[in-house]
Amino acid sequence: MTDHGRDSDTHERDELSSAERLSSAPSQEQSDAVVGIGLLGWLRWGWRQLTSMRVALILLFLLSLAAVPGSIVPQTSASPLNVAAWHSNHKSLAPLFDKLGMFHVYSSFWFSAIYILLFVSLVGCIIPRTWQFVGVLRAKPPAAPRHLVRLPVYATWRTGADAATVLEASEALLRRKRFRSSRAGDAIASEKGYLREVGNLLFHIALVAMLIAFAFTKLAGGMGTVIVVEGKAFSNNVTQYDDFSPSTFYTADSLNPFGFRLDSFDASYQTSGPAAGQASYFAALVSYWDGSDPSRKTSGRILVNHPLEVGGDNVYLTAHGFAPVIQVTNAQGKVIFDGPTPCLPQDSNMTSLCAIKVNDGYTDKGKKTQLGFSGIFAPTMADPSQFVTQGPHSVFPAPANPQLSITGYEGDLRDSSGIPQSVYDLDTSHMTQFTLDKQPLKFLLSPQQGFKLPSGGTVTFTGVKQWANFTVAHNPGTSAALVSSVLAILGLIGSLFVQRRRIWVRAVTGPDGVTTVELAGLARSESSRIAEELAEIALDLQDSAPVDESAAGDASADDTSSDHETAGDEAESAVVHSSPSTSKER
Repeated sequence: MTDHGRDSDTHERDELSSAERLSSAPSQEQSDAVVGIGLLGWLRWGWRQLTSMRVALILLFLLSLAAVPGSIVPQTSASPLNVAAWHSNHKSLAPLFDKLGMFHVYSSFWFSAIYILLFVSLVGCIIPRTWQFVGVLRAKPPAAPRHLVRLPVYATWRTGADAATVLEASEALLRRKRFRSSRAGDAIASEKGYLREVGNLLFHIALVAMLIAFAFTKLAGGMGTVIVVEGKAFSNNVTQYDDFSPSTFYTADSLNPFGFRLDSFDASYQTSGPAAGQASYFAALVSYWDGSDPSRKTSGRILVNHPLEVGGDNVYLTAHGFAPVIQVTNAQGKVIFDGPTPCLPQDSNMTSLCAIKVNDGYTDKGKKTQLGFSGIFAPTMADPSQFVTQGPHSVFPAPANPQLSITGYEGDLRDSSGIPQSVYDLDTSHMTQFTLDKQPLKFLLSPQQGFKLPSGGTVTFTGVKQWANFTVAHNPGTSAALVSSVLAILGLIGSLFVQRRRIWVRAVTGPDGVTTVELAGLARSESSRIAEELAEIALDLQDSAPVDESAAGDASADDTSSDHETAGDEAESAVVHSSPSTSKER
């Protein structure tokens, strides 16, 4: 083998070795080894994925999607009555929904998991971006490229002003237009539009603040529900709530002293057209007091979505219904029960189920016993001829023809058995129904009508009152959540509509004493305003560096000497262009 052949082989081996070093493919030794990133590597990979913008958006979408069941399925915190009705109407789905937490979506384990992951993702995304943004603010704008003519937006002209004067005027002009600028050599570098990143960071920080506000509300807030009948009062005490939901830092001892009395309930409905029967107005007229003195009352009105603010809490109107007033006497004529009984609405026409319980004061053949009455109340009872197919029911939600279909029982109400009972249900398992001629005793009563009990005593339907269901909510983080929401919207607007852009100005004095001025612009995102902005700056700058017509004329005369000079002078005589292809041609 000749020396030339040996040198050639050596050269090929060197090139092969260099190629192997530059290649990203694993070497033979590396491929024979076990490849893996280890536990720490997997943890880093998982953290990078969790704190990425893509995963944050996915979690935000999942959170909004997870909130949908809370708007469709009735929530215990908002209306236990609707939850109880949902249980009775969907007995097969209710156990599954209970296990999935569908009746308390916002405190369920799966909603909390998405909530916490989104919080961690946003924090992990904000911290490095904020640090990076601070570094950008402290740094100078990027220096001017060597060939400004290659940028998408470009302008140039020749002037008799010296380069130093042009650069000083350019820097002052850019600063007046709120550009961050710096001078390096024969060029001015400037940048504007940092509010875009500020808006982006503000949006994410506001989301985190919103999540914190919601979490604080859950930890330091609470709520309770109570049914108040017309003419009755409520005092903010845990014993007067039908249902009370405390939190970690909000207990029965944290309740603020206040109260209110339901003076009347006003409701109106559509009477004609396809929307007949739909509610057009609900209002609870109340007298309330802030503090422990009920004599210092103030009149108020509670509307749907317009709560009463008192004692640092909000009182919401969440439901309403009817409460027939029943009077029961024993065989001796003594009144043993007299008062309204709230009934549970079953349909939009307010057909309601009633359970009236008389615990004591009644005797049958010398033996103490309890009475129970099950009824169907209709504010506008249908014609009895329709009972065959639908039973007693209401045809309109307003009390135009209030009637009560009622039947009675005697025996043990099981109210002392220790088993929880609903006030809307009557346990007749240990009771006997009253009969007349071996037929169940049933009556259809209008106000001021009644009937006699077989074992003595009377039952009288004396009138109708309305009841309202109120939710008393203590939400200390509501104001913070509102402010965070507004800031998030403002940040989103800034990140969408503020355009970040850079403009460079270069001024070079040639051997002939004429200064060539070049302006170029670059937008960090697609924007048609960069060309307009550059043209405006060029026109303003010509006040300090006017176009030298004689220099332009001499350049035009010299342009006839060669095609190369013609191409160069065309670039110099151009005013503004915004076409990348034109820039490359020049």
